[in-house]
Amino acid sequence: MTKAKKGKNLPEHLETQRTHVTCGPEFNSHVNTLTSANIFRPLGVDNSWDFEEFKQDFELKINRIEDDTMEFEMIGCDPAIANALRRILIAEVPTIAIEHVFMVDNTSIIQDEVLSHRLGLVPLRVRPDLFEYKSAEEAAGEKNTLVFKLDVACKRVNGRIINEKVLSSHMQWLPQGSEMPEETSCRFAQGQAHMFGSDPASQPGPVHPDILLAKLRPGQRILLEAHAVKGIGKEHAKWSPVATAWYKLQPEVVLLKEDVDDEVADLLLETAPGLFVREGKGKKLRVTSAREHVKHLEKLRILLERPEVSEVVAYRKVKEHFIFTLESSGVLPPEELLMQALDILRDKAVALAGRL
Repeated sequence: MTKAKKGKNLPEHLETQRTHVTCGPEFNSHVNTLTSANIFRPLGVDNSWDFEEFKQDFELKINRIEDDTMEFEMIGCDPAIANALRRILIAEVPTIAIEHVFMVDNTSIIQDEVLSHRLGLVPLRVRPDLFEYKSAEEAAGEKNTLVFKLDVACKRVNGRIINEKVLSSHMQWLPQGSEMPEETSCRFAQGQAHMFGSDPASQPGPVHPDILLAKLRPGQRILLEAHAVKGIGKEHAKWSPVATAWYKLQPEVVLLKEDVDDEVADLLLETAPGLFVREGKGKKLRVTSAREHVKHLEKLRILLERPEVSEVVAYRKVKEHFIFTLESSGVLPPEELLMQALDILRDKAVALAGRL
């Protein structure tokens, strides 16, 4: 006897528990994903994961892309997949960041270690796929290292203070490599100018030119060389390509009864205008899109403390509908970060399948 697929034969309350988180005034209920294949076996329902069903139901939808920000939706997947993608975006998409700083002169008030740390956190505008990873034992060269020079001296000229602020725009890319190879052990065979062209916009540099690195007073100077290498956020946060990557579940508000008491209806209309509306000759209460009225959802949650409200309204979230917000640090466009993260996730799945 062939068992019915999940969702086809389940009672309505069990299907709601399987697919939705129920939001209450004090806590959420039914938050776990019911992944066990046999959990509904007494009801004759097969809850096992089905690849063909997943391919049919899964959907990835891009909502908007604005500069370094992107919003997209993943529909029909388990939270483990959504969270894996989030963690890959944060910690496993490679970028280029400053790793070694060679101080020549620093008479500013900021310590060498603090200045080095600040330099490491400056996002760099350079494609990481042009470079190879550098191991600790490997020598620095044009294939694995970018070299920047920072030389700023503060002076008083005609009563004005020049170079009081040391900004990221003061960082100068050295396409021929280190100017002190004996001290840094960094030697380029042919340079890197051919890799980026003559257009300044395509050449390596900080994403934001106005990042404050230090402040100087007349007579103080900072002179250093900074070497950037390829890495991932799992090793250090400076290699993370995103400012943040997070998701939330699709909210949903439903009426449990068609006929709502006038007093309760007026209360809902007053608390969440727009989310609840009256329509038709009978002026029945209707719920609109919860996504478009997010600012009212927390007020509705608090209102659910009242039994007369919780009897007619339910505030839920769809377990397999994730709304992602991705904010790039500027090193790569957000859509490219998403594609690279999906490629890494695919490679992980293939590697796991090969070990089973």
